[in-house]
This record gives sequence, structure tokens and C-alpha cells, in this order.
Amino acid sequence: MTTVPRTADPRLAPSEEASAELARQYHLVLLDDDQHTYAYVIEMLGRIFGYGPEKSFALASMVDTTGRAILETAGLDTVTQHQAAVHGYGADRRIPTSKGSMTATIEEAP
Repeated sequence: MTTVPRTADPRLAPSEEASAELARQYHLVLLDDDQHTYAYVIEMLGRIFGYGPEKSFALASMVDTTGRAILETAGLDTVTQHQAAVHGYGADRRIPTSKGSMTATIEEAP
């Protein structure tokens, strides 16, 4: 589920509102599926985020065991760009039935 930014807060002046929007942070969350291998996830995270094998393996394990893993927390532009990269990464060539990329959602960070 992609989170839509909140509407304007009437208590804030326009410059304060712009600052609040810039400071707002979002999580990019990778969702589990059965169509991608650990090797795929490790490779994808290395290429898109520059994560090393240890961090990528830890995130792959988390998404496999809990069904989801937060890949990053950043501004909306950054997580939106990375979400597009995850969604555009393609199928896992190691699994013949893999038809496409993994799914990542954007959630507003608390």
C-alpha cells in the first residue's frame, strides 16, 4: 500500500509546512513471495542500494521469515525512486516460473 502525503496542516505557516514535508520520512518495505531466491534478493539489494552481502542476506532472511523487511527509511522522492528500481528489477532467472520483480511498498515512518 502506497501512502499518500498528508494534507496541509492549518496550524503551520507555509514555510513551516514545507519544512515539515521535507523532514517527513518513509519506509520502503520489501514483501515476501515464493518466486525469488535469496541469491536474487542479495544481488538486487547490492545493485540498487549498494548493500554488502551480509546486510543483503540479513534482509533476505528477514523478509523470508517475517514476510517483510524495511529496506530503507528516507524522503519520499528517494523511496519512490528505489521502489521503481525494485519493481523494475525483473524476474529471478534462477526460478523458471518467476514472472517478474518483487513487490515493495511505501509506508510513512512514525
